[in-house]
Amino acid sequence: QLQLVESGGGLVQPGGSLRLSCAASGFTSDYYAIGWFRQAPGKEREGVSCINHNRGSPNYADSVQGRFTISRDNAKNAVYLQMNSLKPEDTGVYYCAAVRLFWGCVLSPRNYDSWGQGTQVTVSA
Repeated sequence: QLQLVESGGGLVQPGGSLRLSCAASGFTSDYYAIGWFRQAPGKEREGVSCINHNRGSPNYADSVQGRFTISRDNAKNAVYLQMNSLKPEDTGVYYCAAVRLFWGCVLSPRNYDSWGQGTQVTVSA
């Protein structure tokens, strides 16, 4: 059973930065895509960024392109989301999720079948 644990959320002022971490365990394959998703109160969960465990380029939502950077450390089974120039509209619960996938990744939450518990990110003055 794949397990994912997020950390690094918190309260930050607009323009600030946060780095989220997703620690994964229980991989049974070398081929996984891991994504970051967020959900604001009253809104649907949306894809933020994703990366394949071994193959393909990362993807970003238009709303975070140029501000967020996803990276991975395969030796630690970890994926990170560096978030810069944060805006109030970035506020929400951030989840990491995984799915077995040979190549690349997609930003649709319905494509992922393993989820972490989430970490709260609040951007406010």
